Amino acid sequence: MGRRQKVRLATQAGFTLIELLVVTIIMVMAYSLAGPLVSSGVSSTELKASARQLAAGLRRARSEAVAQRRESVLTIDVEGRRFQLSGDPRLYRLPKDVDVKLFTAQSELVNTNTGSIRFFPDGGSTGGRITVTAKQRQYAVDVNWLTGQVAILD
Repeated sequence: MGRRQKVRLATQAGFTLIELLVVTIIMVMAYSLAGPLVSSGVSSTELKASARQLAAGLRRARSEAVAQRRESVLTIDVEGRRFQLSGDPRLYRLPKDVDVKLFTAQSELVNTNTGSIRFFPDGGSTGGRITVTAKQRQYAVDVNWLTGQVAILD
């Protein structure tokens, strides 16, 4: 093999810059179309975190009722996907893609979108269930009416 043949073989053994750019552009376009289909909505981890956030709020309301010897209330707006504890000005928000349902005592319903779960100084409560759902996954946060205990059900 002469020197010219070695040079010719070396120049033919790779991709040109234009070929690499075309492949990169195609990959970017494919990802931009497929990305929203794969990652849209709330992940299972975010849904579980929402259930835990609600459970933590309910447990805090119960603790405050027992510690301060007065009723404490967690009020939830299912349409707005947010909740608030009595005596706390902060408004806690849940992800927008999470569906929220509330099952509580009739006396605790404010309107069709808002209701609450009330805790008493003895630790008991009005009881209820808050369900968070996204895609095919769902978690229920249960409050026992007698003991006020909060549990997350899968």
